[in-house]
Order: sequence, then structure tokens, then C-alpha cells
Amino acid sequence: MPLAFESESHGPIAFGFFNIETDMLLLEHYFFFASDFCRGVARLAVSQPKRYYKKLWEIYDIPVRDIGDLQGAISGIHLIGFIGEVYENFAFPHQPEGFKQNPDGFLTRPVIEKIVTRYGEERATPFKVDGKKERVAIGEYRFTFAGFHALLRYVWRGGYPRWKDEIRPEYVLKMKTAIEKSQWPLFKDLKFEI
Repeated sequence: MPLAFESESHGPIAFGFFNIETDMLLLEHYFFFASDFCRGVARLAVSQPKRYYKKLWEIYDIPVRDIGDLQGAISGIHLIGFIGEVYENFAFPHQPEGFKQNPDGFLTRPVIEKIVTRYGEERATPFKVDGKKERVAIGEYRFTFAGFHALLRYVWRGGYPRWKDEIRPEYVLKMKTAIEKSQWPLFKDLKFEI
């Protein structure tokens, strides 16, 4: 489930997985796949450190009115908007012990991509690192290095409720390996706890 994270630009914002059967993440009104997020971070981590870094990430931007109602979708009673349609296809588990983030969630990507294109527009969105100011930005959302570390640790854990059987997808493991070898100051104090 998405949790509240502290951004420098907007205060507390929602970030995280919103359905256990997809690896898609939300960042307020931005939606992107965790596999793309991890690969983008890994590419940064293995690049030569510079004072400033900028890449364009393909991110779906969904108008707030079309996002839907997460709590209503989880309960199965208010299946509206993008999140509602995702839950029509991938319902919340009936048994609480089934509530674990599926490490094979990336396999549902073709289905999720068909749904998300009905609600949002895929846009080239800047991902920036400002080494001098020690800030990271994803589109309009800006984070301190420590704030961005919290997002990375969330993905590493599999959010809330964590990865099923503590098995992480390969893209998450590769991101962690790249970060641990990185020379970028951004990753200097980042610790991945189990």
C-alpha cells in the first residue's frame, strides 16, 4: 500500500505499490512501473558521478479525478477510475495472509498498460539529481537525499505488506547491487535493512 513520504516540494505525499499483483508504483498523480524505476536508479548508480544529472523517464500522469478510490477498490465496493479498474482485474485477496507484494507482478504489465492508457498520458518526465544542493526530483516532486532513500528502501522491502516470501524481483536486486557499488554521493549513507 502507498505510504506517506516527506517531499521537500509538497510536504507529505503518497508513494508506493497500490495493488499486490502489479509492480506499478504511484507518486501522487504519477504512475510508473517499479521495474523501470529500479532500472533508472541503477543506470544513475553506475554512471560517472557529476554535480548534476538529468534523464527523462516515461511516467503516466493521471488527473486526480481519474485515479479512483484505493480504499473503495480494496473493499470491492467503489471500483472507479484507474485504480478501480485495476482491482476489477486483480482483486484484493480474501485471506489476510495473501496480502503480500507479488515479486512476479511485472508479468501483469501488458494488462496494466492497456488500462492506464485509458486514464492517463505517458509523458517524458525529468528525473534529476542536484549533487550541489543534495536534491532529487521526479517531475514536480523534489526530495532531499534522505527523503529519496526512504523511497528506495520502500521498494526494496516490497512496501507494505513486503515482498511475498521475502523474494525480490531481479530488477530490485540489481538496483541494490548497483547502488552498493556506486560512487555517487547520493547513495553514500543509504542502508537497505531487511
